[in-house]
Amino acid sequence: MNDAAPQNPGRDQDNDNGGSVSRRSALRTTAGVAGAGLGLTALGTGTAAAQPAGAAGAAVPERQGRTMAGVPFERRSTVRVGIIGLGNRGGSMIDLFLAVPGVQVVALCDTVRDKAQAAAAKVVKAGQPAPALYTKDEDDYEQLCARGDVDFVYVATPWDFHFEMAKTAMLAGKHVGVECPIAMRLDELWQLVDLSERTRRHCMQLENCAYGKNEMRVLRMAHAGLFGDLLHGAGAYNHDLRGLMFDPDYYEGPWRRLWHTRLRGDLYPNHGFGPVANYLDINRGDRAVSITSIGTPALGLAQYREENMPPGDASWKETYISSDRTISLVQTAKGRVVRLEHDVSTPHPYSRINSLGGTRGVFEDYPERIYIEPDHTNDRWGDFGAYAEWDHWLWKEHANPPGGHGGMDYIMVFRLMQCVRLGLVPDFDVYDAATWTAPVPLSHASIKANGKPQRIPDFTRGEWKKSRPGMDSEKPAT
Repeated sequence: MNDAAPQNPGRDQDNDNGGSVSRRSALRTTAGVAGAGLGLTALGTGTAAAQPAGAAGAAVPERQGRTMAGVPFERRSTVRVGIIGLGNRGGSMIDLFLAVPGVQVVALCDTVRDKAQAAAAKVVKAGQPAPALYTKDEDDYEQLCARGDVDFVYVATPWDFHFEMAKTAMLAGKHVGVECPIAMRLDELWQLVDLSERTRRHCMQLENCAYGKNEMRVLRMAHAGLFGDLLHGAGAYNHDLRGLMFDPDYYEGPWRRLWHTRLRGDLYPNHGFGPVANYLDINRGDRAVSITSIGTPALGLAQYREENMPPGDASWKETYISSDRTISLVQTAKGRVVRLEHDVSTPHPYSRINSLGGTRGVFEDYPERIYIEPDHTNDRWGDFGAYAEWDHWLWKEHANPPGGHGGMDYIMVFRLMQCVRLGLVPDFDVYDAATWTAPVPLSHASIKANGKPQRIPDFTRGEWKKSRPGMDSEKPAT
């Protein structure tokens, strides 16, 4: 259960969660991806009826509980945290949990005991009691979730485990935050939505890119009307991971690479989709209604393998089907368009694109630049740094945050724990988690159907029509 993503400097971002994958989990996910584009018409009844992929997003199961939109956490003076997965991601994020006032790390879980012990040493060094360790096997996380002294569970494991761990945490009465993506199948996304509503526990996709300094500045500028009426946005995960996916020590197993043998579409949409969805108030006045995806041939990984891997390496048994470059267009209820890209298999400088356009101008990132009227003329890009006055209060309060990825990780953890501690409504919820992750199965289904549009479910069941707060928060009175 080990995350093996290094803390890249600056704005580079890779939240891939490395770790070993057991035969049982590999069989489960391999069996499941055949239905990745399928929806369920009878969730919660014990009889899951599959629909054709083209109708996957159309089914909206009857609500089993009450909406979690606008539901605050229970106020508590200390937030007791359990962490599952202590590789490079979880093992570094623990430092940030320990750096936030009012947070106690009480339990740790990883199948590699050395990693759990190293993380426990950090807890003790921070002046907290030694945490309980769960290292028996890959199911030991269930014991962590069952503890009575855990309020919040943080999951930083390979994608194969995310759904089951989030589900287990909620059923045990815990709020849960999961690294990207939160699940790999549409029926799993619906189950997480239903469980969150039934258990009254928040289930969140911990999308740290939404807390980036540029992203939060653009968010506030957009909401203040500087871009005029919003029309379009774009986000991506274009990051050359070829060397890392074939490195036996980086992911501690082939789990990340194996997903390229299972799905054709966008495997990692969250970093790009999350911030743009926030700009456009998706699930808070607008809704993502459909996605159309196309993809290139899958050549990059096989070519890299041919040039770099020795004969007899286990990777030679793999057949890659995931498109080297996936491009998706998401249409919203208001007619806006979001372009998503995914490419981890070819040479490309790191980019999340991160753009937003409206009737008065446009912002584009990588590199950051802006053009809005009346500030700019003659078709020449302006200096985005000149708009620092629009920085979110979190970045004004924490000008030099600790941790990796330019400080966005700390800002995310600080704000999340602040919301739990003060009993506030979280900045995003299970509906956002499901929406930001839905392109994983639906882009696969669209590519298989030669680009046929796929309906994106209304995970909010109509609540999206109501305007409500999100990432553009006000500084709370403490």
